Formats: sequence, structure tokens, C-alpha cells
Amino acid sequence: MPRDPKHALHDATNRAWWDAVVPIHEASKGYDRPGFLRGEKPLCPVEVAELGPLVAAKTLLHLQCHFGMDTLNWARLGATVTGLDFSEPAIEAARRLSAESGIPGHFVTANVYDAPEALGATFDVVYTGIGALIWLPDIRAWARTAATCVAPGGLLYVYDLHPMLATLDAGRDDGQLVVKESYFERREPNVFEGDTTYVDGPKLEMRRTCEWNHGLGEVLTALLDAGLALEFVHEHREVPWQALPWMEPVGPGTTGADGRYQSNRMWRLPEAQRDLVPLMFSLLARKPG
Repeated sequence: MPRDPKHALHDATNRAWWDAVVPIHEASKGYDRPGFLRGEKPLCPVEVAELGPLVAAKTLLHLQCHFGMDTLNWARLGATVTGLDFSEPAIEAARRLSAESGIPGHFVTANVYDAPEALGATFDVVYTGIGALIWLPDIRAWARTAATCVAPGGLLYVYDLHPMLATLDAGRDDGQLVVKESYFERREPNVFEGDTTYVDGPKLEMRRTCEWNHGLGEVLTALLDAGLALEFVHEHREVPWQALPWMEPVGPGTTGADGRYQSNRMWRLPEAQRDLVPLMFSLLARKPG
């Protein structure tokens, strides 16, 4: 659990939301579970390019793994994978996906802050992917947790939405980049109410989520303070979903049976705005060994 008791209620709220969306995500076109089983739902190109060559024959831990699709994609690239998530329904779904795909993976239910105790092991690579960091109330405690899980000489890799993107008003229809949310981590979360998840599916009954933005400097300093050495930090102009309504697709993508939904596609801002703000960031850090 998060180390600060005041976050217990936020944690329970978010866990209830994630428990509820597991079957929606399993059935969604966005996650495209059938496509994954056919080998057609790979990791994002940035992840494959930056980390893919480093995982073969390595042990890899995926923190906040949801129902394990990305975890098992790392196994397809040669890693021996473990996934950890605080949602028991998500872990059960990950085990089903592993069994149905024939891709081996070990999945554990635990809060990310309890990962060292829950796993009792360290890993050659610790990975956390898209959309993970905004659910963390304490980025410094997370950095210590992640660093503890990395074996000496091992790597931590993060690919996530840039905190600048998280500040922008995504509800506008006028194509203007307007800052709406805090860039820096705040003690209290941003509380959101909505009846949809971030992919297609039915309306939600469990509507509330608690989220925190973390400035890039806060993230990097937390990792340095946890004893990791940064090897690179990259900021990206493309994002793996249509984060703003006026973003343009990059590449052909894959069109679904309804003729509308497209997966395996990257998005970017129009040319006039393309260099104004970063959309994603990635980093690689090593634990001295």
C-alpha cells in the first residue's frame, strides 16, 4: 500500500475502478485481445526500438501490468516475465491470456509499493509502461520500490505520457493547446468523474478515479535519489493514442471490422504545433552493480 495512510482511500477508489474495467478492456477493440492472440498487437515501436534488443534471455518485471498483454509481449521478445498489479481481476485475466496464448508468464497481485516484499526477488529489467505513473501518489516511494526490484547491473525502463501532455485540456474542439491541470505533483490528487474508460466499451458504473501528475524533473530526481544512474531520457512528438481530438495519425494502422477503429497506430499534432510540446517520454536507468 502507499506509505502515507491518507492515500488509502484514493488507492481503494482506483482499485475498484480498475477491477471494474478489466472485462471491458478484455472485450474492447482498443486492446484487441484476438489480435494479440494472432500476434498482431505488438508493443509500441518506441519500446521495441529502445528496450527490445536488451530483454532476450533476461528476467523482466512489469509493474502495474493490468491484464498482462504488454508483459507477454516482452516474453515474445525472449524475456522471462513477471507481472504485478493491485487488481485481482486483472491478474486473473493475465493468467487466462497467458494460458490461452501459450506464452509463459508469472503474475502476482500486490500494490506496486509492496512489490519487493510480494516478489522476494530482483530482476534484470524492470519495466513500466503507458499510463502507469499518473496512478502513483508518491513518485519518490515508487522510485525506491522500482530500484529495489532491479538487480545489480540491471535496468529500469519507463515509457509513459509526458507530464506536459497531462496538463492539456483534452476536451477542447478548437485545436488550441491550453494548460488546464497542474504540471507538478500535488499532495491531493486530481479527481475525475466519467462514464467511459480510455478505450471503447459500455458505460461505467464505477466512475471516479484519483490521479497525480509528476513533473519530469521530479521523476528523474526520484530515480537518481534511489541510486539509479540515468543512461538516457528521450522526449517524443508521437503518442500511441489520439490524446487530443485534432491529432493526426502516423502510418496506416489497422482498421477494425467496423471500418472505423484503428489500432497499432501512433498520433501527432499538426505540423504547426508539432514542436510546441512533448507528448511522451522514455528513460533508461541502470543500477550500479
